[in-house]
Order: sequence, then C-alpha cells, then structure tokens
Amino acid sequence: MVNYGLKGRVIAITGGASGIGRSAALSAATDGAHVAVLDVNQDNIDKTLAELRAKGVKAEGYALDVRDEVAMGKVAKAVESDLGPVYGLFSSAGISRTAPAEKVELADFEAVLDVNVNGVFLAAREFAQAMIQRGRGAIVNVGSIDGLGGHPGRLHYVSSKHAVAGLTKSLALEWGRYGIRVNAIMPGFVDTPLLRANMPEKYIERVVYDRTPLGRMANSDEIAAVAMMLLSDSASYMSGAIVPVDGGMTAGFLTRGQGGDYASKNLLSQGVYSE
Repeated sequence: MVNYGLKGRVIAITGGASGIGRSAALSAATDGAHVAVLDVNQDNIDKTLAELRAKGVKAEGYALDVRDEVAMGKVAKAVESDLGPVYGLFSSAGISRTAPAEKVELADFEAVLDVNVNGVFLAAREFAQAMIQRGRGAIVNVGSIDGLGGHPGRLHYVSSKHAVAGLTKSLALEWGRYGIRVNAIMPGFVDTPLLRANMPEKYIERVVYDRTPLGRMANSDEIAAVAMMLLSDSASYMSGAIVPVDGGMTAGFLTRGQGGDYASKNLLSQGVYSE
C-alpha cells in the first residue's frame, strides 16, 4: 500500500460519494486523512461515511449542489469548523450529456458547464479563502482527455473540460504566491456509472479498448491514486500541471492503441458513433 503522507490532514472532496470521488475519499482515509464528503446524494454520502469512519478517521458529509454559491461558502466554513484546517481539495463532481452539435439544446449546454466549470470554480474559490490565510494548500481538479481535444457528440462536456484546464492554470498562476498548488488530472475512459450511462457498449468495445495502448479502461482507484500523489508533498513542486491518466490514449494520433491503423471511416460505417 502506498503511503502518500496525508495522515492527519483534512481533504475535502466534491462528488465524494460516487465514482472517482468516492475512490479518492477511501484512498485518503486509508492514508490516514480526515475526509469531508461533498455530494448531491445524501444516501450515497451516508454509505461512504460509514466506510470512511471504519478506517478510523474523522469524516463528515455535506449534501449540496456544487452550483449553489451560497451553500458552497457555508460548507467550506463548516468543514473547517467540523474537521479542522482543510489542506487539500479534490473537485470531482461532474455531469455529462451527449448529442450531435447541431441538436444541442442551450439548456443542456449550460447545465453541463454550470456543474463542471462553475462548480469547480466555486469550490476552489471558497476553500481557498482559508488556504490563502494559512499560506498553504493543494487543489486537484478533475478534467478529462476530452479537455485536450475534441470528441464528436460531446460538445457540452468537451467545452467544460477545456475550461477546467484553463481555470486550473490560471489559479496556479494566481495562488502560487500563497503557497497553494493547483493541478488537474485528465482521465481517459474510467469504468464508472457516469461513463456507462452516457456511452453505448458498442463504442466502449470498438473504440475505447481499440484506442487505448493498455487495452482497457481504468478503474476509479487508479485515478484516485494520481490525485492523492498530487495532493501530497511528493508533488510539492508541481503546480499548473495538466496530467493525462489515460492508459496512453493521447500519446498518438490516427493509430490503434496496439499500433495498427485506426480506420475511423469504418467505425462510422458500423454505426459506432451514431448511437
């Protein structure tokens, strides 16, 4: 088991009761960190808290919508009061939508950006207030490899994740003088409920596996491990970094993961992109 040196530190995690966020919460607790779980689903929060407390650490849950500016400010203060000074923030709350660009509804576009961008911004701004006063802190935002390029049918999500990358770099530049490091991880395809709900099985089988050199999707624990490293002192000189965690998918273009030709027209003719 890796020791990240987080024992006794307080880590706040948005989207902390499911998917990557839940895995990060459990990883932090296993390392001895005290964990604040911020999530929209109270039932999932309660289940996650039980697992965290079983590891012998302090853990508190806060049900909120990350888009709610007032609620985020209150929760940031509550975590400091309930658990102590927050050292690290992991922003993993996010949503997705799929549709051809010409059929994207403005309401759907705004909804994705509201959660994926505004939610990340609000969490960073509110939790950074105390970090700035203390002169130290670490923030890790969840982006996506969709924030490194385009992806047909996912205009809203792609736009939001590009914004997360820009937000991360800007915060790193502004807050470095306060001793706050800000980085982003850009996961590839991670086997989570969010992915399964928004991606047809045919796409997963014919495209995801085909274009990933490691030949598989990640599990959420593998993404959480990178987040823990970035939150830890092992990454003490890393800030403003945009870190792909994608099994090698973005290492090349127009090739299959195993080195063969990538025939996108064939995939289109098979209907892989049309569902």
